[in-house]
Amino acid sequence: MAPTDGSSIVCRLHELIAERIAQCPQETLPSLVAEILCEIVDNRLDALPLPGSGATLERWRVLAAVAGRDLSLLKLYEAHTDALAILAEGGFTDIPPLSVWGVWCAEPPGAVLHARPIAAEGQLVLDGEKRWCSGAMSATHALLSYRDEQEQACLAAVDLDQDGISVEDDAWKSVGMAATRTATIKLTAVHATPIGAPGFYLERPGFWHGAIGIAAGWYGAGATLAEKLRQALRNRNDPHALAHLGGAHCQLSGALNQLREAARFIDANPVTSVSRLALSARLQVEAASQAVISHAGRALGPAPYCLDRHSARILADLPLFLRQSHAERDLVQLGSLCLDSEESPWQL
Repeated sequence: MAPTDGSSIVCRLHELIAERIAQCPQETLPSLVAEILCEIVDNRLDALPLPGSGATLERWRVLAAVAGRDLSLLKLYEAHTDALAILAEGGFTDIPPLSVWGVWCAEPPGAVLHARPIAAEGQLVLDGEKRWCSGAMSATHALLSYRDEQEQACLAAVDLDQDGISVEDDAWKSVGMAATRTATIKLTAVHATPIGAPGFYLERPGFWHGAIGIAAGWYGAGATLAEKLRQALRNRNDPHALAHLGGAHCQLSGALNQLREAARFIDANPVTSVSRLALSARLQVEAASQAVISHAGRALGPAPYCLDRHSARILADLPLFLRQSHAERDLVQLGSLCLDSEESPWQL
């Protein structure tokens, strides 16, 4: 499938989504998000430029645009498009038409999949539990991390339409990101196809490319919230509120420049590890998004939380989505990478 121009995809996505999500009641949002995701796949609006292909920023612009519409939809759309990129990076081309993919690779304590090979078939049998499975009720296929017989981290593709798979989606208590239908999946003797060699998922260059793609989604939601603040202040003479708009601008401008720099470097160096750049971009976008949330509330009071459905959903979803960041653990890793650099990383 040939990638489509990012600007064209954004325009077509806006036409497809229109005001459907903005006008949707909270209780029916999960089914609408799943419906829109399927329509996106049906219309080939998932054919984004691959990371490192020369149009990485176009890819991230699409993710940011979807995030500005709805973060639950972005969560599922990003995972689906990330799965396609991972499969391409692993040389896997046998992708079923109109399939909808998830990427479920969290391994919290007590929830690890184990695999055993099927002799002479190049296939696996998976057993165990997988948590944090966003889109579990709408995905047709998924990439799952698992441990092989030597306890090595591995990746497999799974057709979800088979016996031995049960979905439990009653554990999610948050209003934020509720439309993702994040669930726990239990697998018993489920057949799967290995993708890449052991260690492929974490060691490939695309791991960090995808990590920044998620940050592009955070950025899109934060920028949308800041734009709502900007529009609200057009006819108000309120210097204190304007100071908050200025603060939001400073934060977002720094994050924007970081994302643009990262995209340029990845396109110029597609097989180079960008761990330091990715951690820096994610942490800067996270900080900017947190700051925009604060600025919007302090400038406008409770109005964006209560009187506008779109901003209210962003304010409910974004703080939770940002917790996909590893916070101080990422800061520690970034600090260590700064020490490893032979030259100062801050030269102008």
